[in-house]
Amino acid sequence: MSGATVTACIGLGSNLDGPAAQVRRAVDALAAHDGMQVTACSSLYASAPMGPQDQPDYINAVAVVETALTPSELLDALQAQEAAQARRRDRRWGPRTLDLDLLTYGDATISTERLQVPHPGLHLRAFVLYPLAELDPARRVPGLGPVQELLAACSDDGIRRLGDHENEWNRA
Repeated sequence: MSGATVTACIGLGSNLDGPAAQVRRAVDALAAHDGMQVTACSSLYASAPMGPQDQPDYINAVAVVETALTPSELLDALQAQEAAQARRRDRRWGPRTLDLDLLTYGDATISTERLQVPHPGLHLRAFVLYPLAELDPARRVPGLGPVQELLAACSDDGIRRLGDHENEWNRA
C-alpha cells in the first residue's frame, strides 16, 4: 500500500454459521485486501442481539486498519466482503453471517445518504465500545468524545469478552 493512509476502525459482527469463524474470516479478508492493512484487532465479545430477540447471540470485534482507500471505497470493500460471506439483508437488525461497519475514518465526520461516520449508533453500543476501549482506552471518537466516557454512559447489555482460548486468533 502506497500513498497517504488513514486509520479507520471497522466493527465486525456475526450470529450465523459459526459466528466466531465468520469474524475471523472477515479479519483475514481485510488483512489480505490490497487497499488496507490490519494493525490491530480486539478480542471477541458475545452479546444479545440488538434487534429482534428471536435470533442467536452475536460475536463482535473491532479491527483497526490503515488504508489509502477513500471512505466510499472502504465501504465498498466492506460490503463486498459481507456479500462474499453470504450476508443477506432480510430484515432490519435480523440475523446475519457478517456485518461490517465503518465506525471511524481518521478524524473525519461524514454525512451522506450512503455513509455516516462516526457510525451513528457507535456511542450506544457496548459491543462496539468495549472492543474499541480494549484496543485504545484513550481513543476519541470524532464529534462524540473519549471512548471511556462513552463506555461509562452506555449499558453493558450483558456483553462478555470470550475466554482466552476463544481469542487465540488475536495473538501475534
